[in-house]
Amino acid sequence: MPKNFLYEKRDGLVILTFNRPEKRNFLSEELTLEYERLVGEVRDDKSARALIVTGNSNSFCAGADVTPTRGVTDPEEIARRFAPVAQVLGPSLGRSFDVVRNLAIPTICAVNGFAVGGGWAIALSFDFRIAAAGAEFWFPEVDLGAPMTGAIVHELLAHVGPAIMREITINCRHYKAEELLPLGLVNQVVKPAELMAGALEMARKLVAKNAAAVALSKAAITQWVNQASGRR
Repeated sequence: MPKNFLYEKRDGLVILTFNRPEKRNFLSEELTLEYERLVGEVRDDKSARALIVTGNSNSFCAGADVTPTRGVTDPEEIARRFAPVAQVLGPSLGRSFDVVRNLAIPTICAVNGFAVGGGWAIALSFDFRIAAAGAEFWFPEVDLGAPMTGAIVHELLAHVGPAIMREITINCRHYKAEELLPLGLVNQVVKPAELMAGALEMARKLVAKNAAAVALSKAAITQWVNQASGRR
């Protein structure tokens, strides 16, 4: 049984729910390894027809726990304290991103509350993002002394130009879900109470399509994104 997630399957729709409400679904080494394992199981499950990931309580995923940096004002000391956290979480998250991007089935991220740092990166690895009105997104990494490189930058390059990328990654700008809709970083914004109903409706429409055509279209788009963004 998963420890940090709720796992549910409805008529072939797999629903993974972050389940650390007391911690705003902060990422930990244990959680990221479990997430990697669970998306791998979805990949290997031939009866899975779509994947939905969401969060419980008032947060989707508030990213890494930055408690060690609180109250610290010196940028170098902040970076020193945050570096071990990033080093622990990065590899497993990167592997899980690759698994989700390459799933043959449609994937939907239903964002409630906060999607911060690695939490927003998880959302970006999905095909579609539906967000509750007022949901908040930002990458705090540069403010924590960690450069924005690798998979996250490649994923953003597939969606927005360099000017907006600088706002997101270097300026660490906070965005509401409604602001991300015209940027293409969110596909739909709904009332918070309608989030899961909207995600399920979207999933059912997607699984009603020809599965082979969906899989081949996804593969072609992923290949183009990889080439366009320089991802290997």
